[in-house]
Amino acid sequence: MDVERTTRTFTDFFRERGHSLIPGHSLIPPPGDPVLFTTSGMHPLTPYLEGRPHPQGRRLVDVQRCLRTTDLEEVGDDTHLTVFEMLGSWSLGDYPGMQSLIWGYELLRDGFGISTDRLHVTVFGGDDQIGPDETSVRTWENLGVPIELTRDENWWSNGPTGPCGPDSEIFVWTGETPPQGTPTTDPGWTEMWNHVMMRYRRHDDGSLELLVPERVDTGMGLERLLTILQNQGSVFDCDIFQPWTKTVPNLWDLDDRSVRIVVDHLRSSVVVIGDGVRPSNTQRGYVLRRLIRRVLTTLWRTDPTRTLGDLPIDPIQHTVEHFRQDTKVPTVREIMQSEEDRFRSLMTKGRTIVSRHRSRGSGSLTDDDYRYLHDTHGLPRDLVDLLDEPPLTQPVG
Repeated sequence: MDVERTTRTFTDFFRERGHSLIPGHSLIPPPGDPVLFTTSGMHPLTPYLEGRPHPQGRRLVDVQRCLRTTDLEEVGDDTHLTVFEMLGSWSLGDYPGMQSLIWGYELLRDGFGISTDRLHVTVFGGDDQIGPDETSVRTWENLGVPIELTRDENWWSNGPTGPCGPDSEIFVWTGETPPQGTPTTDPGWTEMWNHVMMRYRRHDDGSLELLVPERVDTGMGLERLLTILQNQGSVFDCDIFQPWTKTVPNLWDLDDRSVRIVVDHLRSSVVVIGDGVRPSNTQRGYVLRRLIRRVLTTLWRTDPTRTLGDLPIDPIQHTVEHFRQDTKVPTVREIMQSEEDRFRSLMTKGRTIVSRHRSRGSGSLTDDDYRYLHDTHGLPRDLVDLLDEPPLTQPVG
């Protein structure tokens, strides 16, 4: 099940059940949206989940690229990515959550060949306002899937007010032993697919109003699904990352975690550039700048002579084509190289500033020192830490 077959299996399954395949959107939300980047598959569909008619009907399916800066520090482990893709299906008041759960079970079993004895689900068990999600409980009982009831973990909302409701998460056993425990008690259970039943609308006073008809929103991470289908231990071992994971270790001698950070951030930078963002000191441009500079910080920690100019075109081209972007590879390389040149200049200047600042004090840099260096000279903490280490050689430029 390579990436193309996996996405096609997902979208074809829902198209056969009356869902219209809608195109994935850019990472850049439309004007007026306060969010910097699209963070979930449902984000572009928010107006339609609120009740606006969708031009392609009430049953939808898509593959949507997303970016989450909240997970930036976690990148380097087995599951977290900056840019990732979500497989999503929706009912805009057409069918209930029970139907979505049944189809989800059938797709995992028949479409992806996942043994049903490796499945476990969590279901909302009730709180002070709402009772347990009995419909989902009965559905999973009829399908023979073990259930764990939770509270906050299975209640979805998009904010303090607006549509909300219980959700049911499907987990797949990825441990080395036969399945044991439950999703909240054993890390061998990997979260795979979330089905949200938007049955209520929360008002400013906290009260809940029944939302009729209910909307259904599901989301499943493509890379996490590939990890399971391809029997890999990490998202970085899946075929979708091969152009990068075969290139970076041969280009630069890095430890495993550093390879993952460089692969993720370079690939994410390509996608962000492909969606029209350019490095800057604010907003989306700052996120892109931070990604590129984190790559360079990682590379230069052991060898400041390394350069992004050595990066071949193949992984960049593969990423641009996979995300169906119009950006030219030379444009991407030029933007990255220009940002590297700016960063090298800042490194040269920063080393002098940090050295001078340290000479005026004593001991380790304090939090106030870091804030001063950032606010006055634009030196982020990770760069200051790098500058504070003795380099193997002086940075070029």
